Amino acid sequence: MNIIDFFLQNTGTFYLFVILFSLSVGSFLNVVIYRFPLMLEKNWKSQCRELLDLKQEIEKEITLSKPASTCPNCQHKIRAWENIPVVSYLFLKGKCSQCRTHISFQYPAIEILTALLSLVVAINFGVSWQTLAGMVLTWSLIAMAMIDLHKMILPDDLTLPVLWLGLLLSLFNIFTDPVSSIIGAVAGYMILWMVYQTFKLLTGKEGMGYGDFKLLALFGAWFGWEQLPLVIILSSATGAVIGITMMLIKKHQREQPIPFGPYLAIAGWICMLWGSQITDWYLG
Repeated sequence: MNIIDFFLQNTGTFYLFVILFSLSVGSFLNVVIYRFPLMLEKNWKSQCRELLDLKQEIEKEITLSKPASTCPNCQHKIRAWENIPVVSYLFLKGKCSQCRTHISFQYPAIEILTALLSLVVAINFGVSWQTLAGMVLTWSLIAMAMIDLHKMILPDDLTLPVLWLGLLLSLFNIFTDPVSSIIGAVAGYMILWMVYQTFKLLTGKEGMGYGDFKLLALFGAWFGWEQLPLVIILSSATGAVIGITMMLIKKHQREQPIPFGPYLAIAGWICMLWGSQITDWYLG
């Protein structure tokens, strides 16, 4: 009996495995969310100095694995038992074991969110290749949405590989066929690009970033061009509701830009699970 057959016969064990594995992935996503923008900034600075023929600064190496995680206040090196998803945060009561500085709740929140969304994907698609692909997309969207929320960027190093993966999966009809995938990728990019150019022509301002174009192209590649209208409608509705709510409770200034990536990510994830049902319900 292989692992697929075992999970098919023991769905409870399969769901438990998804939860535990996704908690670990969520812990890694916290590293990506924090370090990836720092890595990009370091690389941009190096490129600018090379372009301007300036002396390169000697900076501490930073990757997703180096240096080891430490407390930002006292530089205490995080030990293995202090890095167990969710459990360590609860055991330490949300504080550093040495200096007792408060640890951001974002860390366990991302771990729990990753596990819950992955479980929903697993329940929806069952033991299948769609579940595996859907969880990879879910994890990628969490990282991209959080980076965009904090830094207002959607890095090409994250969006483009996932876009190519969507095109590759279409060859096996995981979510859609190759023709719909290719048309969807092109249409997804061009739709927001045209919105951007029209808005800039009328107002002289940039309404969104190029990362948003690529993220919508990503969803076109994964789910086909047919799902793009629903992604746009859901993301716009989500952004409007959340944006107005934030302004009403005075946590956001009217002139302050709002990242669109998180709303696109929410809409795309919903379309992955229930896009066809929503479309059929509406047309019916």
